[in-house]
Amino acid sequence: MTGLYYEEFTVGETIEHERRRTVSESDNQRFCDMTMNQQPLHLDDEFAADTDFGERLVNGLYTMSLAVGISIPETTDGTIVANLSYDNVEHPHPVFHGDTLRVQSTVTDKHETSDGERGVVTMHVEVFNQDDDLVCEFDRTALSLKRESVDE
Repeated sequence: MTGLYYEEFTVGETIEHERRRTVSESDNQRFCDMTMNQQPLHLDDEFAADTDFGERLVNGLYTMSLAVGISIPETTDGTIVANLSYDNVEHPHPVFHGDTLRVQSTVTDKHETSDGERGVVTMHVEVFNQDDDLVCEFDRTALSLKRESVDE
């Protein structure tokens, strides 16, 4: 278990996640298939060639899901009760097959639950491609275990 307990999160702290992922055509195809998203902009070369992008785009929900997965080891692995929300999702730059993505999470807020037994932590998650273009950002709020409640 490598995640942080509520007490270990510091508001203002930015966590640079070491893992990176190069997105393949297969990743995008499988995600679209699993989620039944048949948007031709993600799947059809001819259709995408006639768009402003000129080629297929990686599904934005895959990008967001990948970012959450990449961030888990250093944030909530084994220390989470539940994800409470994903808010303010933006995709300011497209992701293409072959892009390598990196992620960072900045703790923006934390507070104890009303019973004081757990904590709520909000992180602003940012995803960048190999050119350091911001390709996705969102706020993730998690209900976190407190170390003192586990040690009892």
